[in-house]
Amino acid sequence: MANIDVRLLRYFIAVAETGHMTRAAERLGIGQPPLSQQIRVLETQLGVTLFDRLPRGMALTDAGQAFLADACEVVRKLDQAVDDVRRVAAGIKGRLSVGFTSSSALHPFVPTVIRAFRRDAPSVSLMLDESSTSELLDGLRDGQLDAAFIRQPQGDIGQIAFVPVLEEAMVLAVPSAHALALTGRAGKAAVPMTAVAAEKLILYRRRTGQGLYDAIIAACHSAGFSPNIEQEAPRLLSTLSLVAAGLGVSVVPASLMRMQIEGIVYRPLSPAPRAPLHFAYREGVLAGPSARLLDHVRATAQSFVARP
Repeated sequence: MANIDVRLLRYFIAVAETGHMTRAAERLGIGQPPLSQQIRVLETQLGVTLFDRLPRGMALTDAGQAFLADACEVVRKLDQAVDDVRRVAAGIKGRLSVGFTSSSALHPFVPTVIRAFRRDAPSVSLMLDESSTSELLDGLRDGQLDAAFIRQPQGDIGQIAFVPVLEEAMVLAVPSAHALALTGRAGKAAVPMTAVAAEKLILYRRRTGQGLYDAIIAACHSAGFSPNIEQEAPRLLSTLSLVAAGLGVSVVPASLMRMQIEGIVYRPLSPAPRAPLHFAYREGVLAGPSARLLDHVRATAQSFVARP
């Protein structure tokens, strides 16, 4: 059976369903003599007679009747396999594992892309994983992840490709009763970066978010001071919780202003550190769902207005 051309099975099915060689040939778009010859080739390969040749048509023999169901199933499974592999290659079927850091997931760009991809490819099995940047990069390299949204490339970036998506300013998060929350017109005037020097700074833990951490430290050094780091929180939201409790101030991406956490006021900084967002994947040619996701990333980035 393994050596039988699938075209012979299609020819056989057409003749069996029409019960007539000429009508089957018309359905298949081939001549009647070549079709008759191919049916005989199939019978020879099988070593059985599949049809009784009648004056006005073709009738299945018992062997032909038994063979028909299996032939239809073989052709159906082959057609399904071809359709499936084409859908996977087109990125509308298959499996996709996407990682993200907590700070990148809080930017509206990421859920916007995920929603667009889900609408476009609902048959793709989509798995999401939140982790640190270093863990996400390891996941990409060992094949556990297909793509990831991260803030800043860091450490060993071998075998990983990065697509810059957008960049946003970082802002100062202060307790609502803090003097910096009350200064300036309606609290909207920019706070000099040098003002952070006198504050207890609460940061997102470096080993979890090295890119943001290093950007903040670099901005402090550029302003001429070393920050007074009071605490390092394990999660970005826990950083804000500590600020709301009055334990210090923090510098966070501007997209977090959407959180509207009670007890926190956000103030622009001058000059403001920048928080980039990157789409990362294993080096090489992307295919299937990963490539389709990247298409959505690029399309969304073109139309997305980054928050200040």
